[in-house]
Amino acid sequence: MTDIPAIRCVELGKRFGDQIALSGLTLEIAAGEVFGLLGPNGAGKTTTLRMLAGLYRPDDGEVWVAGLSGRSQADALRSQVGLLTEQPGLYDRLTAEENLSFFASLYGVPATQLGDRIERWLRLLGLWEHRERRAGTLSKGMRQKLAIARAVIHEPPIVLLDEPTSGLDPESARTVREAIASLATAGRTLVLCSHNLFEVERLCRRVAVLRPTPQGGRLVALTEVSQLRGDGASGVRIELMGEAEPWVAATTALAGVASCVARGAVLEVEFVEGALATPVLVAALAGAGALIAAVRPRQKAFEQAYLDLMAERGAA
Repeated sequence: MTDIPAIRCVELGKRFGDQIALSGLTLEIAAGEVFGLLGPNGAGKTTTLRMLAGLYRPDDGEVWVAGLSGRSQADALRSQVGLLTEQPGLYDRLTAEENLSFFASLYGVPATQLGDRIERWLRLLGLWEHRERRAGTLSKGMRQKLAIARAVIHEPPIVLLDEPTSGLDPESARTVREAIASLATAGRTLVLCSHNLFEVERLCRRVAVLRPTPQGGRLVALTEVSQLRGDGASGVRIELMGEAEPWVAATTALAGVASCVARGAVLEVEFVEGALATPVLVAALAGAGALIAAVRPRQKAFEQAYLDLMAERGAA
């Protein structure tokens, strides 16, 4: 990663007539980062992506993508970005290879590079054997992977993905996630807009959470996935061979333990902030005869952490 952000937004805003779609968005995304954009419908996520792609001109604030202004350099900016829209945007009567050839020509890919580049992306995404099939005959998962190839055929440094697995069956969604992961390993900057919290948690390091307000979509959190989820929280789950209830009193009596709750064969323990009590706790329980099957840090599920944040900010 470089010190210059791949994407920088400062008080970014967009209106459509009297409707405010987005207001006051300020954030930076580092080069090579896989970044998640979350929020309910109407929060301004797609509007944000389209401004990042140079398709919408900001009404307020400024956005820079690959060092180019979204206000004054939108044409140049678009050449640095690949955008995957929620709908694949393919020509059904053209083959997979013909689709990529057509879109590559629009991006100005040199003819001398075209064949090698098409083959490389189709092979990378597992579509080379289907290159002569018309796009309309491909499965949903294959069409979406072809749409990813279309979005990156000009090899942009920044890729924007809008609901890449929407409407796909689990198997197709998995193949698309694997394709996205392969893009991430190539060092590109990825922005993933999705309602699928599982794929955001799996693919992204940081997220921005937007919510709708009467003044437009607004940023309510800009954080690492691990912080939102509570990784490293001062707590632990002790899974025992047998009922946990008999060990509550002994656990609570230990220094550094704030609380202890038994749930079947599991002790859920919270420590005083800053206390490094897990080794002491495990040693004490084992020394007293408890049979310990596993020790795991307590983590809030990412989905629950997101829903809690929405509730705290007043969004359903």
